[in-house]
Amino acid sequence: MVSDTSQHSAGHPAPKKKRVRDPEARRAAILAAARSVFAERGYAKATIREIAQRAGVTHGLVVLHFSTKEQLFLAAVPGTRDLADSVQGDAAGLAERVARAYVARMESADGADPFIALIRSAAADQDAAKALLRAMREESVNAYGTVLDRPDVPQRVDLVGAHLIGVTFSRYVLADGPLAAMSPEELTRYLTMTLAGILQGTPGRPPATG
Repeated sequence: MVSDTSQHSAGHPAPKKKRVRDPEARRAAILAAARSVFAERGYAKATIREIAQRAGVTHGLVVLHFSTKEQLFLAAVPGTRDLADSVQGDAAGLAERVARAYVARMESADGADPFIALIRSAAADQDAAKALLRAMREESVNAYGTVLDRPDVPQRVDLVGAHLIGVTFSRYVLADGPLAAMSPEELTRYLTMTLAGILQGTPGRPPATG
């Protein structure tokens, strides 16, 4: 009788051990590398290839996990990745929850927030800015759609985004004027008022012509 050992030595190599894979650890490494690269390069100049290199994984693996640079950015930095949690609850309190979450995030932002990245990339690379805006819009429509039961959610989401981009530009990029001078609590109160109009108000009829 031939032993297993003699079989392996006689041209029957032992089967290779399966490589242990840890998808969660790799995902975490990719996200950590992405945060680092986005912080150093900015959104427009960051590349998936450099992020993959820092994470010690292949370019293809990053794409497998996150599809595009836009989706990777949204997964890596605060902002839309937290939106689903911040909007959850009753529709009546939606505006205040969104206002509080936005102000809390922006007051501690390190420059990698999606709104700041969008504003800065628009000046350097409009195509990159448009791609990021589309990804942000898709995530936001999905999140708000779980709370708002109305057919014009995409329009309202775009208005919310445009409003918050404007606030971001005045307060957190230029840092000048009455918005920049407000305390976080005061800004939250004003935003709650304006966001309530966008999210829950009824659009007026267009003025009659002729």
